[in-house]
Amino acid sequence: MSETSTQPAPINYKIGNERLIKVTENASRKLNSLLQKQGRGTGALRVAVIGGGCSGLQYKMDLVDGPANRDILVQSSDVRVVVDPKSALFVSGSLLDYSDDLQKGGFKVTNPNAVAHCSCGESFAA
Repeated sequence: MSETSTQPAPINYKIGNERLIKVTENASRKLNSLLQKQGRGTGALRVAVIGGGCSGLQYKMDLVDGPANRDILVQSSDVRVVVDPKSALFVSGSLLDYSDDLQKGGFKVTNPNAVAHCSCGESFAA
């Protein structure tokens, strides 16, 4: 019996730039802090656009270990952001910021492609 080593297939992803999504210094500090707390020092933030919300589309953000197949990886302000190709169509040119404001704090995406926003600020139409 011979043991065969099953190495995982290499992940096939593209390298993007800040024209896809740019991260502010505030967002970078918060993301690095969250990644360190989770023990993912080399992790990334996944930004996805999914159906839902008052205006039809909303953002979904997760901390991940790195890019998956077909993702676009962007390095911005010392953090890594991964976006799937479908979501990239909607977030292109966006700015990711973070605020500690009690009322409207958290991560916020400023998206030049959004043609309508709902009053809650959580969804958009493109």
